[in-house]
Amino acid sequence: MSSEDKIRVFDNKQVRMEWNEDEQDWYLSIVDVVGILTDQPTQRSASNYWRKLKQRMKEEGNELVTICHQLKMQAADGKRYLTDVANSKGILRIIQSVPSPKAEPFKMWLAQVGADRLDEIADPEISIDRAFQTYLNKGYSERWINQRIKTMEVRKGLTDEWQRSGVNDTREFATLTDIITKEWSGKTTREYKVFKGLKKENLRDNMTNMELILNMLAEASATDLSKEKNPVGMAESSKVAKQGGSVAKAAREQYEKQSGKKVVTSLNAKNLKALKSKEDGDDT
Repeated sequence: MSSEDKIRVFDNKQVRMEWNEDEQDWYLSIVDVVGILTDQPTQRSASNYWRKLKQRMKEEGNELVTICHQLKMQAADGKRYLTDVANSKGILRIIQSVPSPKAEPFKMWLAQVGADRLDEIADPEISIDRAFQTYLNKGYSERWINQRIKTMEVRKGLTDEWQRSGVNDTREFATLTDIITKEWSGKTTREYKVFKGLKKENLRDNMTNMELILNMLAEASATDLSKEKNPVGMAESSKVAKQGGSVAKAAREQYEKQSGKKVVTSLNAKNLKALKSKEDGDDT
């Protein structure tokens, strides 16, 4: 199973999904799908509906239960829990068992999501273009978007390097990210989000252009140092992560000394107009 998980939106509701590289297919959270089809108000009520439906299927000897798998997916509290999932074919069969006026629209949406993913594999620029348009629709400046997309490439290179070094667990990824962030900014990821008044939002999506630049410098430095030093395992990778963060820390301190401005700011994307004005202006 690929480590690439995504959240897509249907009818203004989130659908958690993960791409299976071997099968070239999406695995979707069944609870999310069932919740949408049956208009459940909360994830808890959607979970209850699916639990009852699954129990009924078992009692009836319905083979649909056997096509369900479990994957760890992020929940509303930000933690990852084992979640019932099925691939596109399995989801289509489950849809048939849930009477809903949204069944046909969801099938069309699912087909389009699959087609979009295959297009992105064939031409990665399509994925970049879609990401650009999504951020543009949210009100970000083109300058900020270009920088944000660059950070995605750098981040992917870093996680690939961590995997090469024998670090694969998502919790270890989070720990290494904390080390880098703390070193260059003076705050852990959680502290940084609290400072910006964030909860579940993506921290990078709420950074100014200068914050993005320094965070990217830290991660790019950690990647290059890791390739040079060839660490093995979490302990050695942690040392390299701190060294990468220290490169950006030195750049931050120099910038703040020369400009008299603080890089780490409480500004966030909830005030898009202010963020756009900031990015079009003075970088801090």
